[in-house]
Amino acid sequence: MVERTLVILKPDAVERGLVGSITARFESRGFTIKGMKLVRVDPEAAEKHYAVHKGKPFYEPLIDFITSGPVILMVLEGEQAVSVVRKMMGATFCTEAEPGTIRGDFGLGQTRNLIHGSDSLETAQKEIALFFSEDELVGEARTLTP
Repeated sequence: MVERTLVILKPDAVERGLVGSITARFESRGFTIKGMKLVRVDPEAAEKHYAVHKGKPFYEPLIDFITSGPVILMVLEGEQAVSVVRKMMGATFCTEAEPGTIRGDFGLGQTRNLIHGSDSLETAQKEIALFFSEDELVGEARTLTP
């Protein structure tokens, strides 16, 4: 099933010049970029994005990190985008991520983990709407052929 998902290349990925390398992996896998922009996430959007973690000890550090520098926001479209993108990202903590995954190949530590990807279709829809207006997304959903 063709899906759309949100990907955020976090401040550490942008700072380290990994945007092209990471984006190329998604394109090589057959995903289409439907929206992409370089922004600084404001604290209000960060709080909405990470609301599920409010009250947890890592909530404030998450907010601080995602707002600490520019990020790349992307909407990717393709077959089973949510699950495939998450598999390509690797385990949350870079030290546990398998080689061949984005975090496994590029990660340097636990708190700066390079990338965010939506964890479900429902979450993807909410996250895309939080960061993109409809007119910022290109084209209709497409059907991919093998």
